[in-house]
Amino acid sequence: MRTFEEYVERLKKMRPNVYMGGQLVDRMNPAFQPGIKTIGLTFTLPEEDEKLKEMTYVKSHLTGKTINRFTHIHQCEEDLLTKQEMTRLYCHKAGRCIQRCMGVDVMNALSVVTKDIDNVHGTEYHQRFNKYLEWYQENDIIGNCAQTDVKGDRSKRPHQQVDPDLYLRVVEKKEDGIIISGAKAHNTIAPYADEIIAVPTRAMKSEDKDWAVACAVPADAEGLYLITVAHNQRDRKHFPAPIGDTGGAHSITVYDNVFVPWERVFMCGETEFAGQLAALFATYHRHSYTGCKPAISDILMGTAALVSEYNGIGKASHVRDKLADYIAVAELVYSAGIAAGLKSRKAASGTQVPNVIYTNVGRYHAGVHIYEEYEILADLAGGLAATLPREEDFVNPITKPYLDKYIMRNPKVSSDKIQLCYRLVENLIASAPGAAAQISGIHGGGSPIMEKIAINGTYDMESKKAIAKYLAGIED
Repeated sequence: MRTFEEYVERLKKMRPNVYMGGQLVDRMNPAFQPGIKTIGLTFTLPEEDEKLKEMTYVKSHLTGKTINRFTHIHQCEEDLLTKQEMTRLYCHKAGRCIQRCMGVDVMNALSVVTKDIDNVHGTEYHQRFNKYLEWYQENDIIGNCAQTDVKGDRSKRPHQQVDPDLYLRVVEKKEDGIIISGAKAHNTIAPYADEIIAVPTRAMKSEDKDWAVACAVPADAEGLYLITVAHNQRDRKHFPAPIGDTGGAHSITVYDNVFVPWERVFMCGETEFAGQLAALFATYHRHSYTGCKPAISDILMGTAALVSEYNGIGKASHVRDKLADYIAVAELVYSAGIAAGLKSRKAASGTQVPNVIYTNVGRYHAGVHIYEEYEILADLAGGLAATLPREEDFVNPITKPYLDKYIMRNPKVSSDKIQLCYRLVENLIASAPGAAAQISGIHGGGSPIMEKIAINGTYDMESKKAIAKYLAGIED
């Protein structure tokens, strides 16, 4: 396993291919440091927190060596449950998404589907994948999953688009590999990932054969362009706080005739498995969401309770009522994840797959309530989060006495604590990361409509109709 310092050193050595604000930028750009520090927690926290150490370090089923769970292939129900709890705890420490779930989720999906393709077609994808996985685990790799194609005209399939590159496709097959072209969107952590792992975004038909591709490339591969935006908190100069140290960045990832050697290709033309791989990554990622989203609810809930206490209304009935709404969302989503783990199944590859229904029910429940959770905090905190003076004004000898005097609320709470509490509220709901988090709360891992599609597509409705027929006395 790597150290955080070794991870950073690798980033420094990567080929510059990240663009931001119209400029080619270095991976050590200050805008990426909060995101790098967020990922860094998965390296450093296990050495500081005994409980996280027990959860994070696990034995590889391939080599028996100790690896980071963020590179692990789930082998049993307990693996899924531990990953879920671990994710919730990491997000508490980061104050946001820990950003490393995409890698473990896509690797688990590939471990299942490569085996299934081999069983049908006699290919060697699973053997390739396991060799890649061993390297991935040995080097504690940070992987980004590039799934969402830019799609172009949403009413048309990949082969029907006016521009064939609107879905990632195979341009050419060569003796030593393939050439791919296209773009993927919403690639969180891409500017500070080691690897970009592409998988299909939808089910495909035989005409879409060139677009049924899954493969891994280094994040600085020739022909790869990461067009990036970063969402970070305002710099803390006088009142440092843990939430100010973390952040995120997202890329549109452009593949301009990128070469991929065959040993890194895990699907190439097997259209009947494209939908399975797309759905399976979503299933794993939505299960991870049943860990991270309750953590975000915990953070919003705790902040709402604290600001209410500082405002002197902590015991008011309407406050307690709103806090109960937080609890209901957080724990129902988390419970759905537990159920998905306990009702999981073993795939042909030996990989444990979370229950599709419970996973999607949990993710759907989280998505449709996301704005309500932010609204509760805004309601209880009041408008100050949007108009809070800058840090400098709280240390300026002329303005500080006025702010200390007029920011006071509950007389038992110091003005310093009130200011810090409101700065946290500002970070959560009145900042670029706060706004982005609300949108990703709906769409990250799949929009609510996608969860409904997955639920309706896999739920046993016939058994429920049979119950109704029995009770009605209807005989077929």
